[in-house]
Amino acid sequence: MTAPALTTRRLLGSALRGRGSELRMLVVWSTIQAIPAFLSGRLVAQALDDGFLAGRMGRGFVWLGLLGVSAVVGAWATRETFLRLARIVEPFRDELARLAVTSALRHSTEAGAAGDTAGVARLTQQVEVVRDAYASILLVGQNFVVVTGGALLGLLTLMPEMLALVLPPLVVGLAIFLAALGHMAARQRDSILAEERIAERTAALTADMRDIVACGAEDIAAPMVGQHIHAQARAARALARLTAVRIVAVAVGGLLPVILILLAGPWLVAHGATAGMIFGALTYVLLGMQPALQTFIDAISGPGLWLVVTLRRIAETSDPVTNAQDTGRVWQWPPHHGVQLRGVTFAYGPFAEPVIDDLNLAVPHGEHLAIVGPSGVGKSTLANVVAGVLQPQSGDVRLGGLAVCELDPMMLAQHRVLIPQEAYVFGGSLYENLTYLHQDARLAEIDNAVQQLGMQALVDRLGGYDAELDPTTLSAGERQLITLVRAYVSPAWLIILDEASCHLDPAAEATVEEAFARRPGTFIVIAHRISSAIRADRILVLDGTQVLHGTHHELLQQSALYRDLVGHWQFSGMRAA
Repeated sequence: MTAPALTTRRLLGSALRGRGSELRMLVVWSTIQAIPAFLSGRLVAQALDDGFLAGRMGRGFVWLGLLGVSAVVGAWATRETFLRLARIVEPFRDELARLAVTSALRHSTEAGAAGDTAGVARLTQQVEVVRDAYASILLVGQNFVVVTGGALLGLLTLMPEMLALVLPPLVVGLAIFLAALGHMAARQRDSILAEERIAERTAALTADMRDIVACGAEDIAAPMVGQHIHAQARAARALARLTAVRIVAVAVGGLLPVILILLAGPWLVAHGATAGMIFGALTYVLLGMQPALQTFIDAISGPGLWLVVTLRRIAETSDPVTNAQDTGRVWQWPPHHGVQLRGVTFAYGPFAEPVIDDLNLAVPHGEHLAIVGPSGVGKSTLANVVAGVLQPQSGDVRLGGLAVCELDPMMLAQHRVLIPQEAYVFGGSLYENLTYLHQDARLAEIDNAVQQLGMQALVDRLGGYDAELDPTTLSAGERQLITLVRAYVSPAWLIILDEASCHLDPAAEATVEEAFARRPGTFIVIAHRISSAIRADRILVLDGTQVLHGTHHELLQQSALYRDLVGHWQFSGMRAA
């Protein structure tokens, strides 16, 4: 079985995983929903044989009244069934949307990659198609099983011989339909692929429309989209021609049993069938099985094909989360290895001057490094290169002895955290914000981080961990404190703060940095106060032409730029005081 098919099965399985209680209740309510289908033919037979044909009109209406009561019970069960189906379908739609967004962002942010315009079609249309189709298939499939099962069971109890006239044609009709499904799915897939190519080509031509018009190239550009439009039209026409198979399947499975029952009428009567029983059997077929089969075939050949083909397409174009089992490679982070940069050069464009030029740097595991330099010299760029957010044009960046460029992003995110100056706090509970990078964190770990970073007063003011946050009501310093605790709680061994505490007062900043320095692992901070640099084990000075590193006292002796920065910081501090 191909990898996309396996992924498609996993996606469908994920919709049901963890929903055992809902599925059990769905079975219960479906069983109740089958009551009208099971009783319909029997009650009609009783109404005729024991009522109207026997001259007892009252009894006939009583039996029909019971049929009405069963219909009310079935309607109540149908309502409960809808609710259970909704609780299964909606989370599945959310999972697909997350998968489509993650894949589109990953494809669009790969080095040298263009925007994933087809991903827009997958998100805005295909995810909703899958959601609607999945809901439809669950509903129709459940209804087909309930109604057909109830009708066949009713026929068995009404007169077993009639089951031989109904069941074989039903099986043959379904077989005819299922045999044509593969061809239908292929035509549906062709239509979806053509639709994606239309989106991609249209986006490309729209971006170049001015040049196309200026060069008079409309006649050349039009066929570039037109060929995909024609391909989609051909696929749609081929799919429409297969409608004949659906008609034949319904005729064989839903109408042929009626003909067989009528033709076998004398034989059935000779074997004990009454007029009511024959009419009841026709009721089972015409009012139960045939409409259910018609709806089922329409749903499978319509929404069902969209579900399978579109879900397969989403699976094909979405990157699975790689792990040791997927890749066959087990990432082991060597202990006591820090950060190494060897000959790293980075520039924002092929013709731009390098912001980082042939940089060699080693930060041992457990070291506290401060990076200083004038504004615009490349401190934040260096932080992003170390974190693997930016890829250097040349050189090698290694974390824990492993090349950053070779690491899976999900694995990398577990082992390093980069906190920028602009703090990201989202609407949700304080607990959700604090555990964003470590959702399995224990309460004791969160309490410890809050105490270490001096956030207890803010937690109390907000109303505890369950308090719902509105980011617009928080100050810049409060938002930074929340993200800092989030980083502290994370399992990452490398923490990089890019002026992430600039909105805190000096005392609060000192508490934060001292807590991170005590925390196991490597700590790199972009300093914006002299106190941040003094607290570090070592200081890296960037001045655009050379890179120096050492302790505070060593750099005061070696670097004129560092002395100027210290003087500027000290003067700014006295002026602020």
